[in-house]
Amino acid sequence: MTDSDPPSPPRRRTASAVLWPLLGLSIAVGAWWTGTTVFAVNTVVLPSPPDVLGGFQRYRGLLLAETWHTTVAAVLGFALSAIAGVLIGTAIAAWRPFERMFAPLLVAFNAVPKVALAPLMLIWFGYGRTPVLAMAFMVCFFPIVLSTAVGLTTTPADLAELARSVNATRWQTFRWVRLPAALPQMFVGLRVAMPLAVIGVVVGEMQYGETGLGMIIVQTSGQGDTATAFTAITLLAVVSIVLYYLLVTIERLALPWVRATTSAR
Repeated sequence: MTDSDPPSPPRRRTASAVLWPLLGLSIAVGAWWTGTTVFAVNTVVLPSPPDVLGGFQRYRGLLLAETWHTTVAAVLGFALSAIAGVLIGTAIAAWRPFERMFAPLLVAFNAVPKVALAPLMLIWFGYGRTPVLAMAFMVCFFPIVLSTAVGLTTTPADLAELARSVNATRWQTFRWVRLPAALPQMFVGLRVAMPLAVIGVVVGEMQYGETGLGMIIVQTSGQGDTATAFTAITLLAVVSIVLYYLLVTIERLALPWVRATTSAR
């Protein structure tokens, strides 16, 4: 391959996956910076990007430590909801009476604003990590249940017929046909739930957390230090992006046949 040859499609896709997000980020930050400069916005109302960077430099050690606490809590809450959600979604798909008994309750539970449960969770769990994890669990639990149940109940007809033609047992059909066919749909629910876990953790930290970026946002906002509060918000965005694309990478490694058998832009 000579220097004049065009780059291969995978390389172009990799470059596009990096360059386009960087371009979008640059435009957003540039518009933000320009707006705060042109309109002379007070730092207390909306800090400029240099103000946010200065807030990070002043409290870098504290912010990084609290970012770690928030990240660990988000991952733990997500993991707990993933385990429980997959199990309950599997039960709903496997046994019709279970679906009829508990599906309406799950829908009703998901419809309740989780912030409305904050005072009760304070009574139940007190302050600390437990109510924070509980909030993250409740926020991202339902999408995982729904995607698991939908994935396991929408097995392609040709695959189901193939399993019957070879006299596969119920377990063999589940293990080798229904579960692999449902995994792409299950990962959709997991991708939806991952950012929600971060949201749930931050809501919990704001209400009754003793550590984490949510606590930093509440404290610094109350003190008028908007720049540091925006720095914590920026770090939350970074954590959400990293966790989301880490999950996307796991999906691509675990399900290589999906991209090979489906059309992609």
